[in-house]
Amino acid sequence: MTRGPNERTNWVELREAAFPVDDPGSGYAVRALRARWRTASLAAGWSFPGDWALPEIDAVCSTALSGGDLTGALTALGRARADAGIGLGETLADLAALHAVLVNPESDELAIADPDATPSGLLRSMALAWADVTVGKIAVSDVSDSLTGLVTPAYLRTRLAEVYREAEFCGRAAGQRYVLLTAGLDLSAVNGWSKLAAKVLLADVLRSVFRGGETIATLGPSLDAVLFCKHERMAALVAGLRWMCAEKLAADPHLADVHAPNVRLHPLPATYPEACRLLTDLASGIA
Repeated sequence: MTRGPNERTNWVELREAAFPVDDPGSGYAVRALRARWRTASLAAGWSFPGDWALPEIDAVCSTALSGGDLTGALTALGRARADAGIGLGETLADLAALHAVLVNPESDELAIADPDATPSGLLRSMALAWADVTVGKIAVSDVSDSLTGLVTPAYLRTRLAEVYREAEFCGRAAGQRYVLLTAGLDLSAVNGWSKLAAKVLLADVLRSVFRGGETIATLGPSLDAVLFCKHERMAALVAGLRWMCAEKLAADPHLADVHAPNVRLHPLPATYPEACRLLTDLASGIA
C-alpha cells in the first residue's frame, strides 16, 4: 500500500517497541496485541464485547506484528464486520483503536482511539470492503417475511405504485380494477409458539386461496393483506377463506382458541399517497 506523506508509519518499528519479543508472529505477541486492541475498542464504544472477536482479527494482528501490508487483512476484516451486521461507524472506530495501539508503545497504558488520526489508506481499505458487502446484501435482499414467506409491506407499497401508474396510463381509477383484502387474527388467547403457528397457518391459507399471482403481504404481527383484481366471485372467495382458516385452526389443539380471521375488503383510495396511508392505518389498527 502506498502511503501519503502523513502516513509513513513504520509498522516494524512500532511492533518492536510495543511487543519486544523474539518472534513477532508468536502466539504470545498476537494475543498481547489482540488484548490491547480489544480493550481500546471497548473503551472507544464497541457495543457488544462478545461480538468483537473474529478469525480475521488474528490475521490483522499477525500482519501488523510482522510489518506487512495491512490492506489485505483489513479488507478481510471489513467484509467480516459487514457480514456480522456491524455498522460502518463502529467498524472504523475499531480500526482507530488498532491504530492507537500500534502507535502507542506503552503497553501498560490505555490506547485512546482517534479516528481522525487513522491513515486514510487503512480507512479506505476497511470502508470499501465493508461497503462492498453491504451493497451486495441490499442488491440480493429478500422482499419476503422470514416467518411466513409473504412479501413485506414495502413490497406491497411498490406494487401499489405500479397499480396506480397503470391506472393513470389507462385513464381510470385504480379502484375500478383492484381491491385490497385484509385478514386479521385475534391472538389474545394464545402466546409464544402458538402465535407464530397461527400466523404461518393464515399465510398458508391465503396462498391456497389466492393462486393466480396476487400480491399477498404481511402488514403486522396478526394482519395480512392481498392486492388482487376485482371479479364476480369475491364474496364466495371471502367466505371460503374464512371457512378454510376456521377449519385449520380448529384442527390444531394449540390453536383451538383462535377464532376465524376478520376478513375485510377495502376499496383503493383515489391516489397512491392515500393508499400508503391506508396501509399504515390498517397496520396500526386505525382503519
